[in-house]
Amino acid sequence: MAGTPQKKQVIDEMRGKLESAKGAVLVEYVGLNVATAIQLRRKFLEHGVHYQVIKNTLTAIAARDLGLGEFADHLTGPNAIAISESDAVAPAKALKEFIDETKSEAITVKAGLLEGAVIGVDEVQHLADLPSREVLLAKVVGSMQAPITGFVRCLQGNITNLVYVLEAIRKQKESA
Repeated sequence: MAGTPQKKQVIDEMRGKLESAKGAVLVEYVGLNVATAIQLRRKFLEHGVHYQVIKNTLTAIAARDLGLGEFADHLTGPNAIAISESDAVAPAKALKEFIDETKSEAITVKAGLLEGAVIGVDEVQHLADLPSREVLLAKVVGSMQAPITGFVRCLQGNITNLVYVLEAIRKQKESA
Protein backbone atom coordinates (compact mmCIF):
# COMPACT_ATOMS: atom_id res chain seq x y z
CA MET A 1 0.00 0.00 0.00
CA ALA A 2 1.12 3.55 -0.58
CA GLY A 3 2.89 5.27 2.28
CA THR A 4 1.97 8.93 2.23
CA PRO A 5 -1.50 10.30 2.94
CA GLN A 6 -1.50 12.02 -0.48
CA LYS A 7 -0.89 8.73 -2.28
CA LYS A 8 -3.58 7.02 -0.22
CA GLN A 9 -5.99 9.80 -1.16
CA VAL A 10 -5.17 9.39 -4.89
CA ILE A 11 -5.70 5.62 -4.61
CA ASP A 12 -9.02 6.10 -2.80
CA GLU A 13 -10.21 8.63 -5.40
CA MET A 14 -9.25 6.35 -8.29
CA ARG A 15 -10.87 3.35 -6.61
CA GLY A 16 -14.07 5.37 -6.28
CA LYS A 17 -13.96 6.46 -9.92
CA LEU A 18 -13.31 2.95 -11.21
CA GLU A 19 -15.98 1.49 -8.96
CA SER A 20 -18.67 3.97 -10.03
CA ALA A 21 -17.74 3.94 -13.72
CA LYS A 22 -20.37 2.65 -16.12
CA GLY A 23 -17.75 2.83 -18.84
CA ALA A 24 -14.08 3.71 -19.07
CA VAL A 25 -11.33 3.65 -21.66
CA LEU A 26 -7.63 3.45 -20.84
CA VAL A 27 -5.49 5.16 -23.46
CA GLU A 28 -1.80 5.64 -24.04
CA TYR A 29 -0.78 9.01 -25.39
CA VAL A 30 2.57 9.39 -27.10
CA GLY A 31 3.47 12.57 -28.97
CA LEU A 32 0.22 14.35 -28.14
CA ASN A 33 0.78 18.09 -28.49
CA VAL A 34 -0.93 20.64 -26.25
CA ALA A 35 -3.45 21.83 -28.85
CA THR A 36 -4.54 18.28 -29.63
CA ALA A 37 -4.73 17.42 -25.92
CA ILE A 38 -7.05 20.39 -25.36
CA GLN A 39 -9.17 19.29 -28.30
CA LEU A 40 -9.35 15.77 -26.83
CA ARG A 41 -10.43 17.09 -23.41
CA ARG A 42 -13.15 19.19 -25.06
CA LYS A 43 -14.46 16.18 -26.97
CA PHE A 44 -14.72 14.20 -23.74
CA LEU A 45 -16.46 17.12 -22.00
CA GLU A 46 -19.03 17.27 -24.83
CA HIS A 47 -19.93 13.68 -23.99
CA GLY A 48 -19.94 14.20 -20.22
CA VAL A 49 -16.81 12.10 -19.78
CA HIS A 50 -14.14 12.78 -17.15
CA TYR A 51 -10.63 12.52 -18.64
CA GLN A 52 -7.39 12.60 -16.69
CA VAL A 53 -3.77 11.60 -16.93
CA ILE A 54 -3.10 8.95 -14.29
CA LYS A 55 -0.28 7.65 -12.14
CA ASN A 56 0.18 4.02 -13.17
CA THR A 57 1.33 2.59 -9.84
CA LEU A 58 -1.43 4.19 -7.78
CA THR A 59 -4.11 3.38 -10.35
CA ALA A 60 -2.89 -0.23 -10.47
CA ILE A 61 -3.27 -0.48 -6.68
CA ALA A 62 -6.83 0.88 -6.92
CA ALA A 63 -7.69 -1.47 -9.80
CA ARG A 64 -6.32 -4.54 -8.02
CA ASP A 65 -8.25 -3.59 -4.87
CA LEU A 66 -11.40 -3.84 -7.02
CA GLY A 67 -10.38 -7.18 -8.55
CA LEU A 68 -9.42 -5.59 -11.87
CA GLY A 69 -5.95 -7.12 -12.14
CA GLU A 70 -6.26 -7.53 -15.91
CA PHE A 71 -6.91 -3.78 -16.19
CA ALA A 72 -3.93 -3.02 -13.95
CA ASP A 73 -1.69 -5.10 -16.22
CA HIS A 74 -2.15 -2.47 -18.99
CA LEU A 75 -0.79 0.36 -16.84
CA THR A 76 2.60 0.91 -18.45
CA GLY A 77 3.78 4.01 -20.26
CA PRO A 78 2.08 7.39 -20.33
CA ASN A 79 -1.62 6.67 -19.67
CA ALA A 80 -4.84 8.55 -19.28
CA ILE A 81 -8.32 7.34 -18.50
CA ALA A 82 -11.71 8.52 -19.72
CA ILE A 83 -14.55 7.65 -17.34
CA SER A 84 -18.31 8.06 -17.49
CA GLU A 85 -20.49 7.37 -14.48
CA SER A 86 -23.72 7.66 -16.47
CA ASP A 87 -23.17 6.27 -19.97
CA ALA A 88 -21.16 3.12 -20.59
CA VAL A 89 -20.63 3.93 -24.27
CA ALA A 90 -19.74 7.64 -23.99
CA PRO A 91 -15.96 7.30 -23.45
CA ALA A 92 -15.53 4.98 -26.44
CA LYS A 93 -17.78 7.13 -28.68
CA ALA A 94 -16.01 10.37 -27.74
CA LEU A 95 -12.60 8.84 -28.39
CA LYS A 96 -13.72 7.45 -31.76
CA GLU A 97 -15.12 10.84 -32.78
CA PHE A 98 -11.87 12.54 -31.75
CA ILE A 99 -9.71 10.08 -33.71
CA ASP A 100 -12.00 10.32 -36.77
CA GLU A 101 -11.95 14.14 -36.70
CA THR A 102 -8.23 14.64 -36.03
CA LYS A 103 -6.77 11.53 -37.66
CA SER A 104 -4.48 11.52 -34.61
CA GLU A 105 -2.23 8.54 -34.10
CA ALA A 106 -0.97 9.84 -30.76
CA ILE A 107 -3.76 8.05 -28.85
CA THR A 108 -3.84 4.27 -28.52
CA VAL A 109 -6.64 2.38 -26.77
CA LYS A 110 -5.23 -0.17 -24.34
CA ALA A 111 -8.30 -1.51 -22.50
CA GLY A 112 -11.71 -0.58 -21.25
CA LEU A 113 -14.17 -1.11 -18.45
CA LEU A 114 -17.83 -1.87 -19.02
CA GLU A 115 -20.01 -2.03 -15.91
CA GLY A 116 -17.05 -3.22 -13.82
CA ALA A 117 -15.75 -5.80 -16.31
CA VAL A 118 -12.47 -5.43 -18.18
CA ILE A 119 -12.84 -5.39 -21.96
CA GLY A 120 -10.27 -5.44 -24.73
CA VAL A 121 -9.53 -3.05 -27.56
CA ASP A 122 -11.92 -4.84 -29.96
CA GLU A 123 -14.80 -4.56 -27.50
CA VAL A 124 -14.06 -0.85 -27.00
CA GLN A 125 -14.24 -0.44 -30.79
CA HIS A 126 -17.57 -2.29 -30.91
CA LEU A 127 -18.94 0.02 -28.21
CA ALA A 128 -17.82 3.05 -30.18
CA ASP A 129 -19.60 1.73 -33.29
CA LEU A 130 -22.95 1.26 -31.51
CA PRO A 131 -25.72 3.64 -32.48
CA SER A 132 -26.48 6.34 -29.93
CA ARG A 133 -28.75 5.63 -26.97
CA GLU A 134 -31.53 7.71 -28.55
CA VAL A 135 -31.36 5.76 -31.82
CA LEU A 136 -31.45 2.44 -29.95
CA LEU A 137 -34.43 3.58 -27.86
CA ALA A 138 -36.26 4.71 -31.00
CA LYS A 139 -35.66 1.29 -32.58
CA VAL A 140 -36.97 -0.48 -29.48
CA VAL A 141 -40.08 1.71 -29.35
CA GLY A 142 -40.63 1.22 -33.09
CA SER A 143 -40.33 -2.55 -32.82
CA MET A 144 -42.71 -2.57 -29.85
CA GLN A 145 -45.15 -0.31 -31.66
CA ALA A 146 -45.21 -2.29 -34.93
CA PRO A 147 -47.21 -5.31 -33.64
CA ILE A 148 -49.67 -3.01 -31.88
CA THR A 149 -50.18 -0.97 -35.04
CA GLY A 150 -50.70 -4.14 -37.07
CA PHE A 151 -53.22 -5.43 -34.52
CA VAL A 152 -55.15 -2.16 -34.61
CA ARG A 153 -55.24 -2.22 -38.41
CA CYS A 154 -56.48 -5.82 -38.32
CA LEU A 155 -59.23 -4.89 -35.88
CA GLN A 156 -60.10 -1.82 -37.92
CA GLY A 157 -60.41 -3.96 -41.05
CA ASN A 158 -62.78 -6.36 -39.29
CA ILE A 159 -64.88 -3.49 -37.96
CA THR A 160 -65.02 -1.93 -41.44
CA ASN A 161 -66.12 -5.27 -42.91
CA LEU A 162 -68.79 -5.59 -40.19
CA VAL A 163 -70.12 -2.13 -41.06
CA TYR A 164 -70.33 -3.11 -44.76
CA VAL A 165 -72.21 -6.31 -43.90
CA LEU A 166 -74.62 -4.47 -41.63
CA GLU A 167 -75.18 -1.82 -44.31
CA ALA A 168 -75.86 -4.52 -46.89
CA ILE A 169 -78.38 -6.20 -44.54
CA ARG A 170 -80.08 -2.83 -43.92
CA LYS A 171 -80.36 -2.16 -47.64
CA GLN A 172 -81.69 -5.69 -48.26
CA LYS A 173 -84.39 -5.26 -45.59
CA GLU A 174 -85.36 -1.85 -46.96
CA SER A 175 -85.83 -3.24 -50.45
CA ALA A 176 -87.82 -6.23 -49.19
